[in-house]
Amino acid sequence: MTADDLPTLALAFPGPERDRGVEAVISGRKTAMTALAEILERAGEPVPQAGRRYAVLDSDDRPAVVIELTEVRVIPFREVDDRFARDEGRGYADAEEWAAAHRDFFSSEPMTELLGYTPAVDDDALVVAERFRVVDPGTDTPASGRH
Repeated sequence: MTADDLPTLALAFPGPERDRGVEAVISGRKTAMTALAEILERAGEPVPQAGRRYAVLDSDDRPAVVIELTEVRVIPFREVDDRFARDEGRGYADAEEWAAAHRDFFSSEPMTELLGYTPAVDDDALVVAERFRVVDPGTDTPASGRH
């Protein structure tokens, strides 16, 4: 199965944040990611299952790397721990830094524009906490939202 045959996954919005996320996946620094369950539900997407593979898109919406989910949990925002926060590979020292960055991202102007409203991200908001491994560290295949 090639990257073109897989569902795609975009880390953040196109631009520097997505590029840093893709680079962190490829380098192995990023082995976890988070989605707001409300956003998946609104998009009509089911919670993914372990074993699911994705072609992670770069800022030009081309497959950059293929990952496979190894663990998926739906948990309250407040249950994200320091280890998971660090495994997101974006330089968070702990869950407190992770929480501040994710509250900012999920309530950002681009997210509000995408959804048509600003989601409430309190300690009880459900997040999809996903762990993954890189299956194909780079794809040169032409092209066919987590954070």
